Amino acid sequence: MSALGGENELRVALLGYGLAGSVFHAPLIAATSGLRLAAVVTGNAERGAQAAREHPGVAVVESSERLWERAAELDVVVVASPNRTHVPLAAAAVARGLAVVVDKPLAPTAAEGRHLVAEARGRGVLLTVFQNRRWDGDFLTLRRVLAEGALGAPARFESSFDRWRPTPKPGWRERGAPEEAGGLLFDIGSHLIDQALLLFGPVRDVYAELDRRRPGVEVDDDAFVALTHASGVRSHLHATVLAAVPAPRFRVLGSRAAFVKHGLDVQEAALKGGGRPDAPGWGEEPRERWGHVHDGTEARVVQSEPGAYQRFYEGLVESLRHGAPPPVDPADAVAGLEIIEAARRSASERRAVPMAGE
Repeated sequence: MSALGGENELRVALLGYGLAGSVFHAPLIAATSGLRLAAVVTGNAERGAQAAREHPGVAVVESSERLWERAAELDVVVVASPNRTHVPLAAAAVARGLAVVVDKPLAPTAAEGRHLVAEARGRGVLLTVFQNRRWDGDFLTLRRVLAEGALGAPARFESSFDRWRPTPKPGWRERGAPEEAGGLLFDIGSHLIDQALLLFGPVRDVYAELDRRRPGVEVDDDAFVALTHASGVRSHLHATVLAAVPAPRFRVLGSRAAFVKHGLDVQEAALKGGGRPDAPGWGEEPRERWGHVHDGTEARVVQSEPGAYQRFYEGLVESLRHGAPPPVDPADAVAGLEIIEAARRSASERRAVPMAGE
C-alpha cells in the first residue's frame, strides 16, 4: 500500500548506481527527512555491493523488470540511468502510478519530453527533473544579487563551466548515437540553459558553436550557446573539457555594476568525498572564493550563499505530502530541450535559429 496518504517515510527506488546514482541521488535521498532509500537497481555486481555497503538495509535489484514486480511497495522512482533509458523507465513508472524523478536531460528529444510530461499529467502522477544546479551556491548568490538590484538592469549573462579532461573517458556519454544524448550540450549544457531561463525568461533566438576538440571523440566536448531572451538580456553559455585555466564561472554585466564569480560549486566535490548535506557547514565556500560586485570604481566582496542540493528532495517531499509545486517543473526541462535542439540546428547551419512563436 502506498505511503503517500500517511506520514510514513516515502519509499524510493533508485534506478542506476553509477556517478549520478551513487554520488548525487543516494546521499541526498538518505539525508532527506521523509524519504527512505528502499531499493537500488543495478545489474553490476560491484555497484550492487557498494550500494548495500553504503546504505544498509537497501534492497539491491538486478533489473527494472524485477523492480516493477514490487511496485506496490514503492512511492517514488528516481531514474539515474544512462540518458537513452530515461524516457522508457520514467514512462514505466508513470504507468504504475509512481512519482518520478528523472535526472537531466529529461529525454533525448523535446518531443519525447513533451509526451512524457503529458502522460504523467494525464495520469495525475508527479514528474520532476533533477536540475540540481539551481541550488549551486554561486547561482543562489547571483539570484540574490539580481533581486537586490545591485547590478541595475542586467544586459549580459556569461556562464562558463570548464573542466580539464584532455583524455576522453570511455562510456555512453562519449557515444555519438542520437538516442544516447551524449556530449557536453546535453550534460552541462542542460544546467547552463536551465539557469539562464530561470534568471532571464523565454528565448527569442539561439546561436551555437559545437566542436569535437579531442582526437577520436564522437560528441561535442566544447560548446558555446548564445541566447537572446525576450527580455533583451543576452546569455553567453560555454562548457568545455579543455580548460587548463578556467574562465570565471559567472560574469554578469548590468547598467550599474558587474558581478564576477570564479570557481565551481563545492557540493559535487564534497559528495564525491563522501560528504552528506546534513553535515554542519554543508555547501559553504571559503571567503577567498566569494564573488565581487564591481561598480567601475571599487569592488565589493559578496558572501556566497551555501549550496543546497538537499532542497530538491525536500521540495519533492512537500509536493507529495502537501501538494506543493514540484521542485522543478518538467515543462522547464522541455523548454531546455527545445533550446538544445535549436542549438544543434544552429551549429550545423552556422546561423542563429529563431525559437517557435518568436
